[in-house]
Amino acid sequence: MSSMTPLAHPPHSEAQLLAQAQQLAGRTLGELAAMAGLPIPRDLKRDKGWIGVLLEVWLGASAGSKPEQDFAALGVELKTIPIDGAGRPLETTFVCVAPLTGNTGVSWETSHVRHKLRRVLWIPVEGSRDIPLAQRHVGAPLLWSPNEDEERQLRMDWEELMDLIVLGQVERVTARHGEVLQLRPKAANSKALTEAVGAHGEPILTLPRGFYLKKNFTAALLARHFFLKTY
Repeated sequence: MSSMTPLAHPPHSEAQLLAQAQQLAGRTLGELAAMAGLPIPRDLKRDKGWIGVLLEVWLGASAGSKPEQDFAALGVELKTIPIDGAGRPLETTFVCVAPLTGNTGVSWETSHVRHKLRRVLWIPVEGSRDIPLAQRHVGAPLLWSPNEDEERQLRMDWEELMDLIVLGQVERVTARHGEVLQLRPKAANSKALTEAVGAHGEPILTLPRGFYLKKNFTAALLARHFFLKTY
């Protein structure tokens, strides 16, 4: 274990990716950061994506901020998920930015949401705020694809939300819409506006939106694969 090193190149197979992820399980973020030569922030307030960046370094992810999967050659997306002591997700999971214009003829089969969720490497990380960042442990990885029921749930929510966007109702959508997938504002500040369609088909400016997986969806996913209790 002492010879662990980050992957210098993107993994050439799912097996190599999973094996590397399994080596990280049980390690603390502080240990992994020290071995990778990365500074550890005091907290995540100004470095919200730091855990993801750290794991990307270890796993040889190639996408960066590009709109493709983190392991594009394998078609695999990396998702870190903060969990509590019982293994339950502490927050929703960002999937991708939602397109607010140019959606004529768009379908679930060709959607960015489906593309991003087709194959996901989930890595749970201790997320309780009473645990110092450097002392939080990385959990066992899970390589997942939606089963038939999960895909049906995702598709139904996506179609409902996209219908509202296309019909000019984006400003009426709340986080309560959707059973497992929600649409929420995603912007650094309230001045970062983007174009959308208004109620009468007119162009409007609104906050960018993102698709997020609700906690009930990811909680059920983790519970099923890790044999956790559900509440």
